[in-house]
Amino acid sequence: MNQSALIRPDWTPATIALMVLGFVVFWPLGLAMLAYILFGEKLKTFKKDANSSVDSMCSAFKRGNRANWTQHHRTGNVAFDDWREAELARLDEERRKLDEMREEFDSYVRELRRAKDQEEFDRFMRERRNGGSGPVAPFEAN
Repeated sequence: MNQSALIRPDWTPATIALMVLGFVVFWPLGLAMLAYILFGEKLKTFKKDANSSVDSMCSAFKRGNRANWTQHHRTGNVAFDDWREAELARLDEERRKLDEMREEFDSYVRELRRAKDQEEFDRFMRERRNGGSGPVAPFEAN
């Protein structure tokens, strides 16, 4: 880190003044400045460690290939690994079936809504033709 910077995570007159000013203006700002002074050097390494661990954990899913992830994380127990792969395949099949059922249900609901809208429109048109300036439809917006 550049030690010649005016605001660095250290007890310098500038950081102390900003901390006091932060407490005067709005106390969370002062608290944030105090945290920066105390833990500022650790933030860079914390961020780097967190990013690297998440990247390594999710790298197989970014490629979209679960097989590489399961083969990479083998336990060494062949029977357990075979059982786990079979269960994962079964769960994938169940997820596929559930996705198909959800798509069918969404289609069904869309068709019901379309039919309801068509029925309301037809009723409106019948009332308009028969009554001229009859009652206002209940779904009319103001």
